[in-house]
This record gives sequence, structure tokens and C-alpha cells, in this order.
Amino acid sequence: MLRMRASEIAQAVGGVLHGDDAVVTGSVETDSRLVTPGGAFFAMPGEVTDGHRFIDAALAAGAALVVAERPLEQDVPHVVVADGVVALGALAAEVIRRVRAAGELTVIGVTGSNGKTTTKNMLQAILEEHGPTVSPVKSFNNEVGAPMTMLRIDEATRFLVLEMGASVVGDIARLTAMAHPDLGVVLKVGLAHAGEFGGVEATTRAKTEMVQDLGEHHVAVLNRDDERVRGMAAATRARIAWFGTEPGPADEPTALWASDVESTLEGTLATIHRGDESWPLRLRILGEHHVMNALAALTVADALGLDLERAIAALGTMHRAERWRMELLEPGGGITVINDAYNASPDSMAAALRSLAHMTRQASRRSVAVLGEMGELGPLSAEEHDRVGRLAVRVRVDRLVVVGTGAKAIHDAAELESSFGQDTTWVEDAEQAEALLRASLAPGDVVLVKSSLSAGLKDLGDRIGGV
Repeated sequence: MLRMRASEIAQAVGGVLHGDDAVVTGSVETDSRLVTPGGAFFAMPGEVTDGHRFIDAALAAGAALVVAERPLEQDVPHVVVADGVVALGALAAEVIRRVRAAGELTVIGVTGSNGKTTTKNMLQAILEEHGPTVSPVKSFNNEVGAPMTMLRIDEATRFLVLEMGASVVGDIARLTAMAHPDLGVVLKVGLAHAGEFGGVEATTRAKTEMVQDLGEHHVAVLNRDDERVRGMAAATRARIAWFGTEPGPADEPTALWASDVESTLEGTLATIHRGDESWPLRLRILGEHHVMNALAALTVADALGLDLERAIAALGTMHRAERWRMELLEPGGGITVINDAYNASPDSMAAALRSLAHMTRQASRRSVAVLGEMGELGPLSAEEHDRVGRLAVRVRVDRLVVVGTGAKAIHDAAELESSFGQDTTWVEDAEQAEALLRASLAPGDVVLVKSSLSAGLKDLGDRIGGV
């Protein structure tokens, strides 16, 4: 973070400073275990514990300042605020304001029901070749994680990439008000978190917040293939840069589009087009759906005036999208495991199943899908799990293992869809699934492990994958 005095931080967050006007020279942390000498510690109440319990640990680690929601007994510089989360966001907004004024910061915001983390990682790979770039660790995209990413920048930062998630309408608007993105990317509107939002139309309104406040000098990077994202063009004053799988109309062409998409166990191939020019794209990342994420990242690079061929080459160096996202594991014995159990929605589940079926047919190998629950679907849960089971049959997955009560509708639908019953099994938990797989997997099998994080299958994927 920027070097700031405690009094400056107090003013930025609307708090009251107690004690000396200390100088903060280190990072801002909400986890006392990550505090370094000269840093600031935000003590905030959490779902599991209260950050105020760890103030002594933060001070022992060298914290120069504590931001808390009540006066402290410890004789240390501290700023008292009414709400720690609000204060964290206010400080992030002030840091971005100062860095913009001092340098050449460009802020890129990314949202969408699927693909945010992969696209963020792709942008990191492209942009870091052109200047100091900051992007989220893991999937830090909420009211705490996004400001924490913003607070990592300093005067030297050239690019800030922010992943912006939402649980309710208004979440993304609050994040964009802090960061004021120069480019806003919307990847897709799907059923991820539809249960929380109350339906896909509410999800659309939430994602539209990414582009609503962009000005005429800004750029909205939009997926032309998605009807709901396409409609967002009417909600922004920004210049539109489209990406998709078609060239678009002559009067409003797609900035970048892809053709000849092919997914293999070695990676994903496509041809990227811009006007009359074209380039081959070779990703090591598995799954044809990642071509759309690549298009989004490349469209940002193009809008920034960066060399497109160099950007495409940068994507080719990425070994994986992210840990537990279509992650290729080779445990030996001729078995391949694709661990994609960090997140799941109806759209990403369908994309993963189609990729598995295509890759294995192409390689003449047996496909095994180990599927768990897709979370946060609310009243749509039963219907969407049923759809997944039927899709597994229709794309001709060879073997289906369904794990957990919340996912049982996948197994039931697969049994009903055809004579698939002898090739689908439902088990109660990951331990039973692991025993079944170890007893039945054979050389040549390709195993997809896919679920929401709450289903707990990522560790099963690691164990089967030899991690």
C-alpha cells in the first residue's frame, strides 16, 4: 500500500485517531497472521470469530496501526470506525484516487456468472509484460476481498485488475464506486448464485452495474454471444468493444472473435480474428469455454492498444486457469484427472461435461464424471441438477458417479434418460466415491471431478489425481 500517516487514514475512513500519528509503510491486512512490520490491521467481526481477539497477535507481528470498531485498551495507535468493512472500502477508494493522481493507473473490472477468475489470471499474464500489475489472490471479489486487492497498489502500479462478484443487487455498484474502472468486462449472465439473487433477471441487473457508471471515455467489454450481456450496451455511455464467436454486423463489428475452436487433452485451440487479420490461439488450459475468457482478456488488451500477437503468446504460457479449475493431473497408471471442483453452476457444469466428452472421444478414452452439488441455486436446484444428469447421458459420458444428497437428482435423471442406469452410481460422500473410483478406474480413463466448493470434492480430485 501507499505510505500514509494514521491521521490521513483516519480522515479517509471517517474514523477517530487515538494515540500517535504513526506512519503505515506496510500492507493492510484483516488476518493477523499476514501482518508485517509497519502494516495496518483491520479488526473486524466475522462469521466465525472476531478480529478484535487477534489485535495482540497483529501488534506482535509489527502492526503500526489498528483500525477497530471500538476503542482499544492497548496503548497503540488505532483508528475507531463505525463499520470496519465500510472503512476498508473507503481506504481502498482513497488509495486508488491517490495513485491515479500520481501515475498512469488503469483499472479493469471483470464480472460474470462464470469465468471471472480465469479471465483475471489471463489479464495478469498479458498486462504484467507491459508494467507492474496487481490482480486478486485466488477469487478475492467481494466487499472485503476486492478492497484488499485495491490496497496492494502503489505509485508504480500500471494496471489493476479487479474481479467483482455479487450476492445481491448493489454489490458490484459499491465496488465500482470504490475503483472507478476504466474498462468494465462482463463475461456471461447465467444461473450461478441465482438462488441468492432471486432469479436470472436479478442477476442481470446486478451484472449490469459493471457498465452503468462508465463514462464516454471508458470501454465496456461485452460478450456478444450472451443475449443478456448484449442488452447491457443500452445501459452504458462507454464505448462498446464486443467479443464472441461471430464477426458481427458491418456497422457494429465484433472487436475480436474466435473460430475453429477445438478442445483436446493437451489444451485448447482456436483462431482469433480482428478485421481481416487472424492469429492462432493455443492454450494449455483445458476446455473450449475458456476461449471466451481468452477473447475477453484479449479484447481488453486490444482496447488498451497493446500488441495483440504478444498478448496471445502470453496466454499460451499459462499452465492452468487456476488451482481446482479444469486442472489437469496425471497420477500415473495411464489415468488422467481433471479437477474442476472449486466452483460449479449449470453453465460451467454443462461446459465441463461437453469438454470431457469431446476430449475423450477424440482420444478414444473412457470418460468418467464425478459430480457433486451445484450450490446457491435456490428453488431452481432440483430442475438444474436434473438437467445435468440428462446432459451427461446426451453427451455420452461413459461413467457417472454422483456424490452427496444435494446432487442425487443428477443420478436420478441419468437413470431415467435412457438405459444408462448400470453406468451411474450415487454415493453419500467423497470417501465412498474415492473407494469406488480406486476399485474401478482403469488405464486410459479420464476423470472429471466437478462441483461447487461447498460439496467438498476438490480434495477428492486431488487424492485421485495424486496430489
